[in-house]
Amino acid sequence: MNKGLRKSLAIGSRAQIAGGTILAAFYLVAIFAGFLAPYDYREQTRLEPSAPPSTIRMRDASGDWRRPYIYARRLVDARNLVYEDDLSARYPIELFVNGRLFGIASADGEASPAKLRLLGTDNLGRDRLSRLLHAIRFSLFVSPIGTVLACLIGIIFGSISGYATKSIDAVMMGIADTVISLPTLILILAARAAFPLELPPITAAILLIMIFALTGWAEMARLTRGLVASTRKREYIVAARAIGLGEARILFRHILPNIASPLLVQATLLLPAFLLAEVALSFLGVGLQEPEPSLGNMLSGASDLTLLRNAPILLLSPAIAIFLFVLGVRLIGGRSDRSAHRGW
Repeated sequence: MNKGLRKSLAIGSRAQIAGGTILAAFYLVAIFAGFLAPYDYREQTRLEPSAPPSTIRMRDASGDWRRPYIYARRLVDARNLVYEDDLSARYPIELFVNGRLFGIASADGEASPAKLRLLGTDNLGRDRLSRLLHAIRFSLFVSPIGTVLACLIGIIFGSISGYATKSIDAVMMGIADTVISLPTLILILAARAAFPLELPPITAAILLIMIFALTGWAEMARLTRGLVASTRKREYIVAARAIGLGEARILFRHILPNIASPLLVQATLLLPAFLLAEVALSFLGVGLQEPEPSLGNMLSGASDLTLLRNAPILLLSPAIAIFLFVLGVRLIGGRSDRSAHRGW
């Protein structure tokens, strides 16, 4: 193995580790969203609309070090959304508050006047971080399951087509080409429009998963059919058939394992596409409905130009989460992509 190839493999391995770390972090967030979110994502604080992030302090006015704390704040200019801190009392940040990882503990059974807002609040006074964590949970539940179902349908359909006679193969690929030729997002919108807008989160998730599976299988089917049709003519497949192995065993033990790399590459292309489709549906108001959070309906708040100028990172935090997740998927898929090019 030459030096250049070893270097390329090392870079690919590091990229794959980085991608796996990013995706692992996202799924840990999705699993433990209820524990990591400091507040109920539906809780409204009408006295804190569009509030900026809390300022975490570690020194007091005299310069002495303190445990991390914040001040309560009040809205002094409702029109321009100007807040000021109430310096009369400090509120230390606590770990494991009310079954959550962190927050501000209540005093004497009464709710604390200070709230820890790491990403501020939206226009209804709801904690942005809590909503973002639960929105990630929904998207990371819907898009991967939809991808898996679409891949399974496509692989089964393509494998049958690759083994079928010419006439059956032509009909099956004609169906797949018809699905591919349809504009996917418009097809998803049309399918979603056939159902009521107001759906419980679980029902909406199942519906989106089924729509993604039924609209996204065709490209995987065409790729699988081409790979199966070419691989079944190779010498080792002919030899396996000559010693009496059945076609099903040849397909599952010899053909599919050898074409797994390009199929994985295709799957890593479908996953971001489905994630973006779910975001687009919610952004357009036909996906998950308020008050349930999704990355799409959180991004719709970025249309407020005043807030966008004052706090662009906060408003665009869902877009940053989408970018990081897609980056993680592509870093993992990149090595498989290179392997597929070397093997095919």
